[in-house]
Amino acid sequence: MDFSELKLNSDGLIPVIVQDYQTNEVLMLAYMDKEAFEHTIMTGKMTYFSRSRKAQWVKGETSGHYQYVKSLTADCDNDTLLARVHQIGAACHTGNRTCFFKPIVGNDVEQKNPLQIFEAVYNTIVDRKKNPKEGSYTNYLFDKGLDKILKKVGEEATEIVIAAKNPNQEEVKYEISDFLYHMMVLMVERGITWEDITKELSER
Repeated sequence: MDFSELKLNSDGLIPVIVQDYQTNEVLMLAYMDKEAFEHTIMTGKMTYFSRSRKAQWVKGETSGHYQYVKSLTADCDNDTLLARVHQIGAACHTGNRTCFFKPIVGNDVEQKNPLQIFEAVYNTIVDRKKNPKEGSYTNYLFDKGLDKILKKVGEEATEIVIAAKNPNQEEVKYEISDFLYHMMVLMVERGITWEDITKELSER
């Protein structure tokens, strides 16, 4: 689709809803002009038009939090775009993952998207490795190295087997959660992402 086929607002811009392509989390809303639209398609990096600065900007140019385009789709009226992206780091300038973090109603809704939870825990582990915190068990594992991490993964796997032989389901849930955490520490240590794992599973 050519930019000329899109319906622009009174400022000559088109709004873009930006969504994480893996978790479906809505990250932000921004605007494009023709130049930003074409630069996005040419480079694969989300590029917008800043209404306050009156200039084009590549998301992540200063922060390193780039958005890599996975798909760009127009809505039924051709007046809004949906960008599904691979988000590096936080989408919001405040440091939040998404710009939509101020609850108005429904703030007690529990987040249960499994991949979102896995990504959030994984990202926390990555952050601990990059920015160590005193007293952090995660940093203790990284400091001790691969052999210690592997030992814990093995121990937790065995504890799942033992717990599963007992009738208490809560014990099994607890041990599986422990195992998944230590497995994610191993993934970060070896540079493996959830994207790598889900891709491998989808190809089987």
